[in-house]
Amino acid sequence: MMLHIPNVLSPEQVAKMRAKLAEADWTDGRATVGAQGAMVKLNRQLPEHSPLSLELGQIVLAALAKNSLFFAAALPRTTIPPLFNSYEGGQHYGLHVDGAVRKLPGSGVSLRTDVSSTLFLSDPDEYEGGELVVVDTYGTHEVKLPAGDLIVYPSTSLHQVLPVTRGARVCSFFWTQSMVRDDAQRSMLFELDQNIHKLRNRLGDCDEVIGLTGHYHNLLRQWAEL
Repeated sequence: MMLHIPNVLSPEQVAKMRAKLAEADWTDGRATVGAQGAMVKLNRQLPEHSPLSLELGQIVLAALAKNSLFFAAALPRTTIPPLFNSYEGGQHYGLHVDGAVRKLPGSGVSLRTDVSSTLFLSDPDEYEGGELVVVDTYGTHEVKLPAGDLIVYPSTSLHQVLPVTRGARVCSFFWTQSMVRDDAQRSMLFELDQNIHKLRNRLGDCDEVIGLTGHYHNLLRQWAEL
């Protein structure tokens, strides 16, 4: 399941982040990938443990914690602190799949990457190229969203970032270990959740809505890993 979540960050939050990132010391983005990824990755990245990366990452995590659509789609158990990257001057990231396991910084704990997320910090008219291209069983999807908007998609998907030929594409990106590891199960729960909300808004908490809500929670109880 791919999902576009608008307005995760406000324009004011984006502007403040961009001002700080404009003064940042970027490093080679290949520092955080394995051997295969390093062969196809060409971008700049904010150092993972830098004070600025940690500061901005907390802003993103706080915004996600308030976003009911992200929770419904990802069913997050743990989200790895967000990272930040920049592409310009032809930089790109070739076709790859995200690593299945990542370390939670500072803890020694390993997490499974179930859901990948890209939070756009540049508006589409600020750069040319730079589309996020996700390949799944339903085809190839190009994504280029307004600043402050988020795209979430299964970490099992092949994906790439096309070359940026003008301007700069600045984004935050991160991974989530979900309470429900299977994407098909997460998709069914999300669809059920969204339809329950629509019915509740139309009919109130009638017997049918209460029954469907119980069904949702019983499925989550059966599938969740805590």
